[in-house]
Amino acid sequence: MSGRSSAMSFDAAGPTPLYQQVKDYVRRSILTGDWPVDHRIPSENELVRMSGASRMTVHRALRELKDDGWLRRVQGQGTFVADRRARLDLLEIRNIADVIRQHGDYGCDVVLHERAVPANEIAEELETEPRAELFHSRLVHRLDGAPFQLEDRWVNPAAAPDYLAVDLTRQTPNEYLMSAAPLSEVEHRLEAVLPGPMERELLGIDRHQPCLLLHRRTWSGGQVASRGWLTHPGDRFYLATRFARDAGLPRSPQPEPIP
Repeated sequence: MSGRSSAMSFDAAGPTPLYQQVKDYVRRSILTGDWPVDHRIPSENELVRMSGASRMTVHRALRELKDDGWLRRVQGQGTFVADRRARLDLLEIRNIADVIRQHGDYGCDVVLHERAVPANEIAEELETEPRAELFHSRLVHRLDGAPFQLEDRWVNPAAAPDYLAVDLTRQTPNEYLMSAAPLSEVEHRLEAVLPGPMERELLGIDRHQPCLLLHRRTWSGGQVASRGWLTHPGDRFYLATRFARDAGLPRSPQPEPIP
């Protein structure tokens, strides 16, 4: 695709505020494909000259577009068109912080990080005794300040006894567990769900927003190490995977967009 921009005139005397006209211009350029993902958009100075708006007005428009996920900024390089979806690969165990940093700034809110007694069905999945205390954490992983993934995880203390001592704002559960309880087996199950009250509150979405819920159970050294529920707003991810030819399956990627 070309890097040219969509033609658009700016009218300071018109009914639409100039900052909104700048936003509309950028969005139109992206939606028409003139500015593809990773395309560097005109600088603030260039947009000031093009639109006749003040630098503050242009800065506001670009800031709001970045906050809405249309753009990403790279220090010292400029502003680029963002990929508004992130890839989910069922065959890969990736650190969510690394996934997010490919698209922008990573942040984390720790909602829970405690010792607690799980429901019986959770104890069964972790193959621990009923009423035994386990470690429980709940986190919201953020991209450029916006909620990106809700992680609800129970951890077996026998597999990771120091889990509660980990600063989860600096080290994700995945990152710690891959070191403390090296992975020997993983079970994944993916389903499309509508968010419950907790998911709506923590992810900042409404009850009609479909989500991808990834169920994950991991083993280390023959014992269940953790059980997690990873909830993603459906418009921020797509599913893709790749298989080796020697497994009798096609080598080429098979992407499947999720609405």
